[in-house]
Amino acid sequence: MDKNKRTLSFQDLGKQIVLIIYGLSSLFLAKGTISPSESRFLYSVSGTTSPQDWKTIEEDEQLRRKSLLYSLMSQYLSRDVASIERYIVDHVEHTLARTRFNFDKFDAYLATALSVRDRLIESWNDTQQYFTEAGVKRAYYLSMEFLMGRQLQNALINLGIHDQYREALKELGFDLSTLEDEEPEPGLGNGGLGRLAACYMDSLATLNYPVWGYGIRYQYGMFEQKIKDGNQIEIPDFWLAKGNPWEMQRLDVTYPVQFYGNVIVTNKDGKLQVHWEGGQMVRAIAYDIPVPGFDTYNVLNLRLWSSSPPEEFDLEAFNRGDYFSSIGEKQMAEKLTSVLYPNDSTEAGKELRLKQQYFFVSATLQDIMRRFKKLQLPIQQLVNKAAIQLNDTHPTIAIPELLRLLIDKEGLGWEEAWDLTVQTFSYTNHTVLPEALEKWPVPLMERLLPRHMQIIYEINRRHLECVSQMFPNDEQILENVSLIEDGFPKMVRMASLAVVGSHRVNGVAALHSELVKKQLFPHFAVMTPDKFLNITNGVTPRRWILEANPALSSVFTRWLETDDWITDTRLLSQLEQFQESDDFLRQIEEAKRFNKQQLALRISQLFGFQVDSNALFDIQVKRIHEYKRQLLNILGVIHRYLFIKQSDTEQRKSIVPRVVVFAGKAAASYAQAKRIIRLINGVCSVVNNDPSIGDLLKVFFLPNYNVSLAEEIIPASDISQHISTAGMEASGTSNMKFVMNGGLILGTMDGANIEILENIGKENIFIFGLNSDQVLDARKRNEEFQLDPRLEKVKQEIANGTFCNQKVAEPILSCLIPKNDFYMIGRDFPSYLEAQDAIDQAFKNRKGWIKKTVCAMARVYYFSSDRAVEQYAQKIWNIEPAPFIPSTISFKD
Repeated sequence: MDKNKRTLSFQDLGKQIVLIIYGLSSLFLAKGTISPSESRFLYSVSGTTSPQDWKTIEEDEQLRRKSLLYSLMSQYLSRDVASIERYIVDHVEHTLARTRFNFDKFDAYLATALSVRDRLIESWNDTQQYFTEAGVKRAYYLSMEFLMGRQLQNALINLGIHDQYREALKELGFDLSTLEDEEPEPGLGNGGLGRLAACYMDSLATLNYPVWGYGIRYQYGMFEQKIKDGNQIEIPDFWLAKGNPWEMQRLDVTYPVQFYGNVIVTNKDGKLQVHWEGGQMVRAIAYDIPVPGFDTYNVLNLRLWSSSPPEEFDLEAFNRGDYFSSIGEKQMAEKLTSVLYPNDSTEAGKELRLKQQYFFVSATLQDIMRRFKKLQLPIQQLVNKAAIQLNDTHPTIAIPELLRLLIDKEGLGWEEAWDLTVQTFSYTNHTVLPEALEKWPVPLMERLLPRHMQIIYEINRRHLECVSQMFPNDEQILENVSLIEDGFPKMVRMASLAVVGSHRVNGVAALHSELVKKQLFPHFAVMTPDKFLNITNGVTPRRWILEANPALSSVFTRWLETDDWITDTRLLSQLEQFQESDDFLRQIEEAKRFNKQQLALRISQLFGFQVDSNALFDIQVKRIHEYKRQLLNILGVIHRYLFIKQSDTEQRKSIVPRVVVFAGKAAASYAQAKRIIRLINGVCSVVNNDPSIGDLLKVFFLPNYNVSLAEEIIPASDISQHISTAGMEASGTSNMKFVMNGGLILGTMDGANIEILENIGKENIFIFGLNSDQVLDARKRNEEFQLDPRLEKVKQEIANGTFCNQKVAEPILSCLIPKNDFYMIGRDFPSYLEAQDAIDQAFKNRKGWIKKTVCAMARVYYFSSDRAVEQYAQKIWNIEPAPFIPSTISFKD
């Protein structure tokens, strides 16, 4: 063999080795068993690539791995019972670190909740990714309250896997209903405002609208209500004591929020620049809660902000021995989001409440702007990608905050920034009560938010220039519409700022929306009439029929032969065709009786009294406030009690037995409301322990009213009372929930009661009392009038100390003196008793009563939150549904 040939053979051998190395490196790289850097070495040894190609190889490898990751994450968790059992047990062992010998009901609840959250996160990620890829316009719902209620059952129902989880847990030795009761009630709201926000999030997810909710992650809810010796006692509601499995802490989503400091104006190249400097800085940390829609892949997001210091720990202070100062900043910052609605009767309380509001909107707007800027669009396109809804007056400081960002940070001129701001914001007014239309002292605003006060002054200056052109030489109008109220100190009118800074302003019931224009903002309505509209509130049928009332839901589905009514309550109108069917009416009555038996069981557990489920269940559950007139109700109960006591045996045979239920919280500082609670509990004690009354009347005050308790009470009602002084209730939503569940209404011509009457028919609702115009007229004239003798007798019994002591009785009796009777209790009392008599007579006709409830339930489409959010989307936000379907998600580099 000559040298040349041998050399040639070695060259051939070398080529073969190179090819083998190249092939192995490609194979290992594809399988992910070697890193890109290792593959680069093998490629270089093989001589098949040059260094300039390494970057391309690495990019290809990253793309391959992203594709692999997407492929692995694109599979949804299995829904069969065996798989669910495994997911739950995995969380027990690996997440909670429990053993088979050491986990209880609460651990089982946590593991179950976490396994459900895993499923929500899958769809949540895909939904958000789809919204981003589709480039949809999103709406942002800003609310200081989100009263979500317990989430386990709601999530399972909306995901369509409730039965599978029940079976899986049964196999593991647990009852799903029992575990659902282990869930703490989230303390993120006070009443109707927060519950409305929760209903809207459910409907928005179900109807596939691209919307985010934003609020505050309060550590303590309003308070836990205890009743001791008849009095309300407030206990801190630390609902997070055992953690919250439904939330995801997002340490990657944090924003600085500034307070106090100074405003510095500089001149750069002939252009004025404004800088807000110094002061105090806190950090906002995002917590996300997935909100599933019903029978859809779409899962929306509720983002709540928690406060923390910019630095966790002052090491320098600690090292010099100043231990308390080292943690002082942390405690101060965390206090910001500790309590829902801190008491603002003190200067410190006012400051904390305003700080809460600004903290919440500052973090939210930074988040919205960050998301918008990822689109790499001109800032002028913000209005085409974002609509921001102010749920009541609390988030109004967002208007000057967005202006500050656009002018100081983005460099826009005033006119352009103002137009963009107005077109982005819209405002929902929820009340005509003056105390709820927030006003902040100018000195406080100047100290806490100096730049914002400057901006508000400029908004007001320009606003008043426009007003003076429309109403020249009219100083009174200028004073009425000014954003700054004269006085000592001057005050910023936040509701007026919300109206001026929004392109749409809506009330929440037909009457309320008229009052908003005529009473609250009459001059604004004249100047910009097209800005004002009505969108009546609604509630979700998923939570308030399907979940709260499975007995009734099954009757609906059985007779309609479909469960499509769950997402289209218009189908319930078909129930009216069965009104002559005795079988149908019997099933409706049986569902109602079952629910009343469940509530009777709860009453027995709480108070030890047995009540007859065949009695008329008369219920009033809502926040305790003088305008909601729980006082009128309990005065009527006292009259009934006195009437029964004086009745002979023959008369008693015609009396309809009643079980009267109250529930609701009074604000901790609201003395008169707390006296009313004391009076109610005094009546409960006297009536329930009077053997001469028997089963003809029982009265109960159920403590600590919340969403879960409402889900027990509402399905059991025969009559629900919504008896606010006409013209004072914006809408109400509990009235809608009761009607959906076949509870007829005793009410005034106020709020949404008017529209309920129009939809279900006046023959299916019991209306009494003055209307709103008559109330206004009576207040203006303030004439003396003769109280009804029956009310005089009730007052005398209270004055005698039968139900409460003089310290409680005297302020209550004082407000019933005609000249002091602002809430028209004395004027409406006779009409109220007549309506109660009509209810008694109607209830005696059992078949006729059930037909009335069927009519009420069949005509509730208008009061579904599905209808309400569609109107917001079309009339205010200009957004379209964006249903996510798994096949529409694509992998992009």
